[in-house]
Amino acid sequence: MDEKRFIELYNRAYAKSYKVFSEFLNLEEQSILANAYLPYCSYGGYDMAERIVAGFGEDIENTDFPIRCLVISPVMQKFADKLTHRDFLGALMNLGIKRELLGDIIIANNCGYLFCLAHISEYIKNNLNRIKHTNVNVTECNSLPDNIIKTPDPRELIVSSLRLDVLVSAVYKLSRNEASKLFSTGKVFVNSKLIENTSYQIKENDVVSVRGYGRFTFSQQLRKTKKDRIVVEIVIY
Repeated sequence: MDEKRFIELYNRAYAKSYKVFSEFLNLEEQSILANAYLPYCSYGGYDMAERIVAGFGEDIENTDFPIRCLVISPVMQKFADKLTHRDFLGALMNLGIKRELLGDIIIANNCGYLFCLAHISEYIKNNLNRIKHTNVNVTECNSLPDNIIKTPDPRELIVSSLRLDVLVSAVYKLSRNEASKLFSTGKVFVNSKLIENTSYQIKENDVVSVRGYGRFTFSQQLRKTKKDRIVVEIVIY
């Protein structure tokens, strides 16, 4: 989805005074939207979702978003294949469903919790009955069960500076060269905006997403060590 399409959705919402929603956006599309400087709300079905839907219009709440949560579970867990994210997504794509209609897929206990747009949910429930060699059931749930989402992990790190590449290297235990490649290949985002500048200075409460690695929030700078290095607090998701 490009900037022109986001502007079209925004204009439609405010010209006719009703709520308008995008399809699910990946990180690159979220960056385009963030740089368009349009007023919008976003939600992916749960807090800190990676793939989100953008909503345009006044007084939008999470309950307004046309998102459903489906539970995809083996009919006989004892004899089921071990199912991965790729297995669930592949089976859905084989049904002819476009990726932008699907949000995050969370795997727990060999079941997949899928967020999707409301209008495709019945089609999935009626047509997805097998993944690999495993027969599955698809049901709808109101929200994710407790403890499905990984508990945020607060940590203290010692770094030489608040440059973003330094933080990414420290969080994911990468060399500076490895971290630099993530920037040059467009895999680092801050608050949904693509960041290619390795010397970007991180700020409190910035949410950093690194494609293929995960996300973390920079909480705060705590103190300096005797060798003038910086102790910071981050939260890993």
